[in-house]
Amino acid sequence: MAVIEEGQIQIHTENIFPIIKKAVYSDHEIFLRELVSNGVDAINKRRMASIAGDCESGDEGKILISINREEKTLTFSDNGIGMTDTEIKKYINQVAFSSAEEFLKKYENNNEQIIGHFGLGFYSSFMVAKNVVIISRSAKKDSKAIKWSCDGSPKFSLEESEREEIGTDIILYLMDEEIEFIEPSRINTLIKKYCDFMPVDVQLDGKSINKRNSPWRKSPRDLNDNDYIELYKYLYPFQGDPLLWIHLNTDYPYNLQGILYFPKITGRADWETGEIKLYSNQVFVSDSIKEVVPRYLLPLRGIIDSTDIPLNVSRSALQSDRRVRSIGNFISKKIADKLKSIKNEDPDFYAEIWESIAPFIKIGAMEDDKFADMVSELIIFRTVRQKSFEKDDNVINFENNNYTTINEYINRLSNENDKKVLYCTDEIAQANPLDLWKNQGNEILTADTVIDSQFIPWIESKKDNVTFQRVDSEIVDDLNDDSPEITGKDGEKASEIIRDLIKKAINNENVSVKVQTLKSNPDVPAMILLPEQMRRINDMGALMEQKLPGLPDNHVLLVNKRHPIIEGLSKLKSNILIIGSEGSSENDQLLNDIAINLYESACLSVGGLDPQGMSNYQKKTTDLMGRLISKIS
Repeated sequence: MAVIEEGQIQIHTENIFPIIKKAVYSDHEIFLRELVSNGVDAINKRRMASIAGDCESGDEGKILISINREEKTLTFSDNGIGMTDTEIKKYINQVAFSSAEEFLKKYENNNEQIIGHFGLGFYSSFMVAKNVVIISRSAKKDSKAIKWSCDGSPKFSLEESEREEIGTDIILYLMDEEIEFIEPSRINTLIKKYCDFMPVDVQLDGKSINKRNSPWRKSPRDLNDNDYIELYKYLYPFQGDPLLWIHLNTDYPYNLQGILYFPKITGRADWETGEIKLYSNQVFVSDSIKEVVPRYLLPLRGIIDSTDIPLNVSRSALQSDRRVRSIGNFISKKIADKLKSIKNEDPDFYAEIWESIAPFIKIGAMEDDKFADMVSELIIFRTVRQKSFEKDDNVINFENNNYTTINEYINRLSNENDKKVLYCTDEIAQANPLDLWKNQGNEILTADTVIDSQFIPWIESKKDNVTFQRVDSEIVDDLNDDSPEITGKDGEKASEIIRDLIKKAINNENVSVKVQTLKSNPDVPAMILLPEQMRRINDMGALMEQKLPGLPDNHVLLVNKRHPIIEGLSKLKSNILIIGSEGSSENDQLLNDIAINLYESACLSVGGLDPQGMSNYQKKTTDLMGRLISKIS
């Protein structure tokens, strides 16, 4: 063949190819995405130009990938618009000059999308190839086939060639160290990853390998529940069904489509990188989109597809991009709107999924004031009280559990000036004080998730004249029997004697002992109380150290004077027989051991004993029971 022209690619540095290989693209596999994207663009351009009557129409678009093991070549063939020699010199030889923008201006009234956001896309092929050949025939009338070749240096050759069909072949002569890319399994995996949802049929050695159907680009009216669930299971196999989904679709002030799913969170969610997949015009870009969506939405799953997210800037620039921030705000609002509609239209379903969606909402509210305003009435707590709830209480009842918002709880409080919200974090460990409050007609919220240790103080800071008190933080006067106490002949009250006895036995200055007569729950001899602010500091420290909170050093032992054991302890104390010159009694040790057992039993009920303490407690309890039985005559 006669050589038409030889020349030099118009670049400003001899080192452009090393820059492309090392700096522009970090993963060599990206070349496949870029070349297939270029092929899809060429097919769409031909369709648009043929509609306008500027070129010949063709068969349905397709991209063929073929492997030649002997030659170590990988060939990408499309039946798109092709290129003339002039176009090759303009669009290939001038590095980073993309024709997409110019082409769209010409056919701006056409709805077809051109992927071309990757200006250096074609040259990514030199990351894996030592030589690249283009054979192209333009769809323009009477065009001849042209061959362009380059060995990775700034030099190229352009000559006439043979190609009967309109379109383009790109032939990559792979480097020895990149020979993995002639393996069909490797190509198939990469097509599934990057090009699965492209609207053009991609074939490997004659077999179609991409899904093509992209549901997020359709109208929600054209999809049913099975369509959404099928996409979720395809993207995230073996993860079960999603809880719910939100279909995103807007073209102003930016172009964005997508489907986001709330998963059933059964383990630790990924709050750092995320599991949402980012696409640009159906081309997979990344599965780490923490620069696009707010952090509290990262554990959501699904797809966001937008041509308006800049893909060729640093992550720091992406985070400060106003349009990107606007996209994040749009997504947050759509999610809040969806959850509002569910809570209003199907409150039972909302209560059913609340446990799974609560972390997103609570963390989002704490991190984003705008989002907090949108979800203020979406945050619910399970609530308990002795008296049944009425319809006017606006409580959601689901599976024998009642759920309420903070505002609804506050509206039911009788004291308008002092709004105190009672809550518990563990109904088993806090069962005794919980029963005390319930028996006096109080309503208690359940805040038993890990995030609640941060969320309760946050929501308290947002409410005027509202305080949150855990049920085991203190026992107020309303729960005490204020009947006057009889003073003994020595001037001491029984409660003072018991307090001094137990305080001496425990021998711990950090433990305060209170002896009170409780109105209800007479079955409880003693319980641990944790002052609210002190406990919050302890919980926060445990959270920062990523461990479960233990029993704080400073706590209160509340002794119920009405309990039979305490009454017996008081009698045993008053009937001690003095034996010996030192004034000792065999009952002294028994009183001491009973007091310690009361304290350790109270600690045990709140998880305040470590494994060694548990073992010692069991041994001492057995020994104490044996000594008591031996006294029976």
